[in-house]
Amino acid sequence: MSIIVQKFGGTSVATLERMKSVQKKVMAARAKGYKVLVVLSAMAGETNRLLALANEWSANPDPAETDVLVATGEQCSIALFAMLLKDSGVKARSLLAHQIPIYTDDSYGRARIHGIESGTLENLFNHYDVLVAAGFQGKDHKGRITTLGRGGSDTSAVALASALGSVECEIYTDVEGVYTTDPNMCKDARKISHISYDEMLEMASMGAKVLEIRSVEFAKKYDVPVHVRSTFSDNVGTLVTKENKIMEHVLVSSIAYDKDQARVTLRSVPDTPGVAAKIFSPLADAGIVVDMIVQNPSRDGVTDMTFTTPRKDIKKTIAIAEDICKKLGGNAELTYDLNVAKVSAIGVGMRNHSGVAAIAFAALQKENINIMMISTSEIKISILIEEKYIELAVRTLHDMFIGTADKIVCDETNYN
Repeated sequence: MSIIVQKFGGTSVATLERMKSVQKKVMAARAKGYKVLVVLSAMAGETNRLLALANEWSANPDPAETDVLVATGEQCSIALFAMLLKDSGVKARSLLAHQIPIYTDDSYGRARIHGIESGTLENLFNHYDVLVAAGFQGKDHKGRITTLGRGGSDTSAVALASALGSVECEIYTDVEGVYTTDPNMCKDARKISHISYDEMLEMASMGAKVLEIRSVEFAKKYDVPVHVRSTFSDNVGTLVTKENKIMEHVLVSSIAYDKDQARVTLRSVPDTPGVAAKIFSPLADAGIVVDMIVQNPSRDGVTDMTFTTPRKDIKKTIAIAEDICKKLGGNAELTYDLNVAKVSAIGVGMRNHSGVAAIAFAALQKENINIMMISTSEIKISILIEEKYIELAVRTLHDMFIGTADKIVCDETNYN
């Protein structure tokens, strides 16, 4: 039995006509001999509508009941789509997550998948050609409905593909694949034919909206090939897969950016053992993600500690940082800047090539773009700059590293 997983997002199921486009994709897979597990999101805008209802009815909506409410969006999508399939003569049925079941923890609104009983799906495929499963949801150990958070249907689809033996997972969206950078920001952006799990993880961590980061983590852990495609086109998309030798020949595969950044500095804090823990432990306890960190050289027994956090967390960060300054005493003070953004060059080829940082810094210098902070990983170089320069920085780095097609993507025949 050959099985394929196809996931369709909210824009793909927003109307009857769009669902008919989804139906064509499913029927095409059936024509190739596949049993198809279709994973659907709620119709575009439906989750926001349901969350607005929760806030209208309650001043402080209960998280568990909110999950029960918003999970109805996916229930609506799968029932309607199953009706379409049955009317066209396909043996199909819909499945909610708790019927499979998909087990999660009880972190309502942001639950994490613990396990999936794939036997239910395998048995049902003996009787049905297409199973239509609700994405975004699961159930906890008490049997209560949970949801996985924004983008959770991607995670559902990849997790189900892994449970079925790491079968191929097609993620359909409103773009044709993964691009070298944001096409809205750089007209020379081009679609990437193949990208490694690690590169995709870095892009997702930078806020790329193509795939939810937990879905990529699942794909990498269980070696699930993920094909990102467009619902509204038959063109080949982007295959997210294991790293290979050809990928290493490409120095930089993509330029990503993130505007959801804030820079926070604690000035004149004591330069003594344990101070860093006193600063960052309370932030971690509050669930605030800290990215870049820079500590200035000591002067007269004090130092400055600068770090970045998501801009959406700045109010909470400021409150915690002000309390930290009071506890540290002395002349410790807080400053922060919201007018910053992060841009990154990403590529597995960096592992085996030197000089990427020098090339990037020189290119930005020519455009008089000042670098505030720098962080690196094995396959990524990130810099913090003034937000007003973000478009110029993205275009400059893209032109430098991805100026021609053969710099970024090898011909697809080389993969065969």
